[in-house]
Amino acid sequence: MVDRGEDWIEQGRQAARAARWAEARDAFHHAIDDRDDPTAHAELADVLWWLGDFQGTVAHRQKAYVTFRRAGLHHSAAEAAIFLALSYVTLLGNRSAAAGWHARAERIIRAHELDSLRGYLALVGAEVLVDPGESERAAHKALEIGRSSGDTDLELSALSQLGYAWVRQGRVVDGTRLLDEAMAGAMAGECEDLSTVVFASCNMMHSCTDCADFERAVEWVRASEGFLETHGCPYLYVGCRTRYGRVLLATGDWVRAEAELRTALQQSRAFAPSYQPEILACLAELRLAQGRIDEADRLLAGYELNGVTATARARVELLRGNHDAATAVVRRRLDRLGNDRLEFAALVEVLAETEAAQGRIAAAAEHGAELRRRGETGGCGIMTARGHRLEAATGDPADACNHLEAALAIFADLGMPFEVGRTHLQLAQLLREIKSPEAVLEARAAEQILVRLGADGLSHRAAALLRELGEAGTRPGPRESEDLTRREREVLRLLGEGLSNPQIADRLYVSRKTVEHHVAHVLAKLGLRNRAEAAAEAIRRSEHEFGKK
Repeated sequence: MVDRGEDWIEQGRQAARAARWAEARDAFHHAIDDRDDPTAHAELADVLWWLGDFQGTVAHRQKAYVTFRRAGLHHSAAEAAIFLALSYVTLLGNRSAAAGWHARAERIIRAHELDSLRGYLALVGAEVLVDPGESERAAHKALEIGRSSGDTDLELSALSQLGYAWVRQGRVVDGTRLLDEAMAGAMAGECEDLSTVVFASCNMMHSCTDCADFERAVEWVRASEGFLETHGCPYLYVGCRTRYGRVLLATGDWVRAEAELRTALQQSRAFAPSYQPEILACLAELRLAQGRIDEADRLLAGYELNGVTATARARVELLRGNHDAATAVVRRRLDRLGNDRLEFAALVEVLAETEAAQGRIAAAAEHGAELRRRGETGGCGIMTARGHRLEAATGDPADACNHLEAALAIFADLGMPFEVGRTHLQLAQLLREIKSPEAVLEARAAEQILVRLGADGLSHRAAALLRELGEAGTRPGPRESEDLTRREREVLRLLGEGLSNPQIADRLYVSRKTVEHHVAHVLAKLGLRNRAEAAAEAIRRSEHEFGKK
């Protein structure tokens, strides 16, 4: 029997370089079938990573590690151990296993004086370490080695890791400058390894959500659209994909937010359960924004004691009028909360709204003033805006209007349309009380934004206010559709999962051009304008089918 293992490996490499991931996967499987080569296992692990098969990634990387070790190939074994440390912390959320593999790699590197891997050992150590100060020192070391050795992939990855460490320590301006530099170099093609783009993108996404710099996140997402179309989504890690979903939620792209969060949830259920509470909390926040309180409550069932769900759980209780329960949930979480400024702001907002609902207006405004001062001191726009909006609860109408106008400007600058719509509605209600004719303008602006987003609960309130003011509200008419072929329904379903054309082509084993034709037919038959609307239609149909069952 002819051994074609090397030929299959070369075919796999060529396919991987062209981002034909399914073809590369098949070639490496053939290589392994012909000859159980550790190199084929290692390169198959990389391809499966891009295809989202993270269990396969870890399994084949561990197989490669063991085989390399037994063969005395120490450099390759240490490299595999480094990748396993990174995979366990980023893909599976398992810091204990990640620390174990990092220690194993360090021991091999020291024993065999593998100096060329010390930079990557430091880089992954920066990811594994929890303390921002320790992470910063490890990232600095990786950056120095990358620059001195001329390793651009290591330099760009270390820049992004150092930037993230600085953002976590409150050095937001300095940190985002490094993150921008790393993203620019990675997207320009300076790197040889595509994983550098993923590493930089995920650090950028985490940093932007930590400091509520949603505009920067969206700008880099747009800048990476060409990469996404060619290679697939760079937000591969479950935690990173969750943060990406949160950015899409905050910036009003709820269709894509739903798709990314559902993909992350599916991945977490398969191999990274530690991420599930955060993902479900994000989905619950989306349902609350859509006015679907019961659905939000069902998503959170079973996670009542998990802190990351506290904000969503408290808001569910508030909207149901259970004020004591909402207060208890918030205060319990605040007592245990660390330095997460965004979560602190969201919790205090719910607490203040609960106070206001019980008639304790002064207490609500006091919470708002505290939030605004913290936001102004720390340079956190979202905290400042929420503080202004809460301070509008008391004082004379002129002061309240000034606070709401200030909040409106900040939310608009941050690119957060749902918060803009909420604030327009609150301003309209205030202006109605003082019989200002501008109430109609504000209510109309609120309704238009909220209807466009699909925020049914608040959009109905805006429409009711308009009717009260003698104006007619606007609601979109029903959508008409034609029957799709079986293949077109498959494409529509995959669009609902947030897949790009190359990913759909890989999934269905057809060409990209064929996928383009199917997408065009789906849009034309359903009268949709773009992929986002198609994804929304796919999700609507899926929920309808689920409801019938």
